[in-house]
Amino acid sequence: MRNLAVAVGCLLLLGGVALVAIADQERTAAVAAVKAEIVRVEHALEESRGENLELAEKLTALRSQLAEQDAEISDTTGFLQ
Repeated sequence: MRNLAVAVGCLLLLGGVALVAIADQERTAAVAAVKAEIVRVEHALEESRGENLELAEKLTALRSQLAEQDAEISDTTGFLQ
């Protein structure tokens, strides 16, 4: 009976070690996946920053055009009053 208990105990111990090893591998894979996702998001953020800068430049140009046109059509002489 003692031998059976030792054998069962050893099997449980080996099963526990195997479970811990598998869980560690899964955790390592999950950490690697999260790091890859972080890199992807950072890359997307950098691309959007570049696009935002281009759009800001276009917006500034359009605003200055609008200001010029507004100045051209404004009634500074009071002629339309």
